Amino acid sequence: MPSAVLDSATLISAFLKPGGVADLVLQQAYERAFELFLAEEILAETRRVLLETDRIRQRYAYPDESVHRFIRGLHGIAQMTGPLPSLAGIVRDPNDDMIVACALAAKAQYIVTRDNDLLSLRTYETITMITPEAFMSILRH
Repeated sequence: MPSAVLDSATLISAFLKPGGVADLVLQQAYERAFELFLAEEILAETRRVLLETDRIRQRYAYPDESVHRFIRGLHGIAQMTGPLPSLAGIVRDPNDDMIVACALAAKAQYIVTRDNDLLSLRTYETITMITPEAFMSILRH
């Protein structure tokens, strides 16, 4: 069974765009088509962006409780990984090092992301950086 870490941007996209590709990937996690690994740091960033980013809150109308319910649901389907190994300077954006650290700790095969800083790595050790569309293609086969 494939294993993957979804970065916070993918989780945010799944929340904001029901029926979109990121949401379809997350639905595959609910259906146990792959092992989803997350870390508290990823969920905290997802929660913070959804609750505190004015631009997003103005564009999408949703109550705070929907965010809390979404995060609780992620806790229910993901295997939580931690503590994360200390990594620095792996990704151009240092905020993304926690995503790689989570995947390393989980021994995940994939990081599912649209983040160009992560995608530009292509691979790190045994982890492949992949878009949600490409990951869906893998899950279909």
